[in-house]
Amino acid sequence: MLKLNVKNETSRLRAVVLGTADSNGPTPKVEDAYDPKSVQHIKAGTYPIVADMVKEMEAVAAVFEKYEVQVFRPKSIKDYNQIFSRDIAFVIDNKLVKANILPDREREYEAIQHVLDQINPDDIIILPEECHVEGGDVMPYNDYIFIGTYSGEDYPDYITARTNTDAVIAIQEHFPNKIVKAFELRKSNTDPKENALHLDCCFQPIGADKAILHKNGFLVEREYEWLVDYFGKDNIFEISKDEMYNMNSNVFSISENVIISEKNFTRLNSWLRAHGFTVEEVPYAEIAKQEGLLRCSTMPLIRD
Repeated sequence: MLKLNVKNETSRLRAVVLGTADSNGPTPKVEDAYDPKSVQHIKAGTYPIVADMVKEMEAVAAVFEKYEVQVFRPKSIKDYNQIFSRDIAFVIDNKLVKANILPDREREYEAIQHVLDQINPDDIIILPEECHVEGGDVMPYNDYIFIGTYSGEDYPDYITARTNTDAVIAIQEHFPNKIVKAFELRKSNTDPKENALHLDCCFQPIGADKAILHKNGFLVEREYEWLVDYFGKDNIFEISKDEMYNMNSNVFSISENVIISEKNFTRLNSWLRAHGFTVEEVPYAEIAKQEGLLRCSTMPLIRD
């Protein structure tokens, strides 16, 4: 049995589900895409091809091997995007919460059944149908659970709005000992530079007390300011609109000192090294074209 344990984003990683790109299928049609960035690349003819994405994911798998992390992969479904394992479920403390994701993606959860079979069924939480949530919006941070959401009345109009208020309330009920802090995110179906698809597209804690942050991803300035006050200005790496678009906040921590990052994130990677982090650089620019990066394609199961 797997003894689930995830209290935050940065403790030493022991077991993880890493997505797979083995059978991602042909380039989707514009109307079948889930986010504005994918649409942009479909139209431009630059949508990533399977061989390149497989290579990128194997580079991440190799880093996990180096740090002796146990890696699970989803069972491959033919012609189906299974890269972003963070979306389908997430672990808080010793519970795995099944995410109610876009209905078209339900099969992604079924493809990790071999992992679920190793978890005590009492530790799997299935939220009510009206709760929409994706793992990219949910960040356990010790006493807190940070959640990205969108509560506008036009929520149903945004395919980019993935986590609703019902889910925020349900998570608070399941974890009464935690402080749930929700952040309203900026959404756009058409402009990827004005769209924070998930909370981890504009914010992520790193190390013991630092964070990567993008102000424009937040709809409510005081919610952004709360994070600045909480982490302290000197501990924050503020990313630009272009860096947000390229997913600079979507790196992934193996421990408080070791971060997997995209090799083109020169400004961020230099800052991390200057602050004492070991940066494991991988190529991930092709996968990034689908508005997801390293945190999106990993779902931690056990951290020390």
